[in-house]
Amino acid sequence: MRLILLLLLALIAAAAPARAQDRGVLNVYNWTDYIDPYVVQRFQQETGIRVRYDVYDSLETLEGKLSAGRSGYDLIVPTAEPTFARLVRAGALREIDRARVPNWRNLDPALMARVATVDPGNRHGAIYLWGTVGLGINVDKVRAALGPDVPLDSLDLLLNPENARKLRGCGVVVMDSATDVLPSVLRWLGRDPDSQDAADLAAAGQALGAIRPFLRAIPGSGQILDMLATGEVCMALTYSGDVIQAAARAREAGRGVQVAFVAPRTGAHLWFDMLAVPADAPNPDAALAFIDFLLRPDVMAQVSSHVRYANAVPASRPMIAAAVRDDPNVFPPEAVMAQAFVPGTLPPAAERARTRLWSRFKAGGR
Repeated sequence: MRLILLLLLALIAAAAPARAQDRGVLNVYNWTDYIDPYVVQRFQQETGIRVRYDVYDSLETLEGKLSAGRSGYDLIVPTAEPTFARLVRAGALREIDRARVPNWRNLDPALMARVATVDPGNRHGAIYLWGTVGLGINVDKVRAALGPDVPLDSLDLLLNPENARKLRGCGVVVMDSATDVLPSVLRWLGRDPDSQDAADLAAAGQALGAIRPFLRAIPGSGQILDMLATGEVCMALTYSGDVIQAAARAREAGRGVQVAFVAPRTGAHLWFDMLAVPADAPNPDAALAFIDFLLRPDVMAQVSSHVRYANAVPASRPMIAAAVRDDPNVFPPEAVMAQAFVPGTLPPAAERARTRLWSRFKAGGR
């Protein structure tokens, strides 16, 4: 599916009208499977700007590309915490000229206030899409392994080593992202998701180490989507939208694979992906045009309907496909939002400690 998406984007870019040469090229770096290719086509047709579109499947990949300098990208989509926050602090992003983005007014002020803690005044980015971190499960296989009455609302399904051991045969994976996994593990342990305490990190490392022997892999989120959809694995700790996409693909395939999302009852990790312009963007004018285009309610509705993630443009809701709009895993109810947490910004030393912990976990140590 990812290959098909990339081919579609390549074909759309190749089919851009000749007048696109007069408006330049927009270089986009976004998450895998995170836009409707026909939205890109609409933008090219309406503006005459040709789009070059590259993808990544982890924040670490994005940060590695940007840290090298002169990335060549005009528009990137970093998660608010920690990548976007770090880029703001480092002066690596342009301030957005809102006079050039009139559709900025369509953004939900309550959601934008959530990211204003890392971007005072929301000067450097607009919310693109958002969601939570939780478990994607193959309902039938999980109940067959753990019992028909097992509660399906807790990270106990994964982080209880006995459960992980029983699920080993049908496949268990954790996405390869310390940034997105460790806060949820700490919250499950009853610790502060932003803790810098060595004892708390040691407890998180022990919890992950206890299930490490039972994991089939620690892949990127894009791979997990396919693994869930095909039934290759029965449980994955990953992004809500990837699970929802996997569930839709499984239904379309008609092979009896039933995929569901589990939002942890202890509180789900809430994240926001931001539309941002690197300070050295070759074509910042095209980036602003694309941001303004994406913030149109009809366009954002098309994006959410296709990728099955929530957006921050309330006026788009009536136009979103009903199966997406009415799914509480896409647009969580207030009770879930009240319990959700947004991880904070950690100092470099704390980030390095978490990186070392994650490296040990991946290598099989504790």
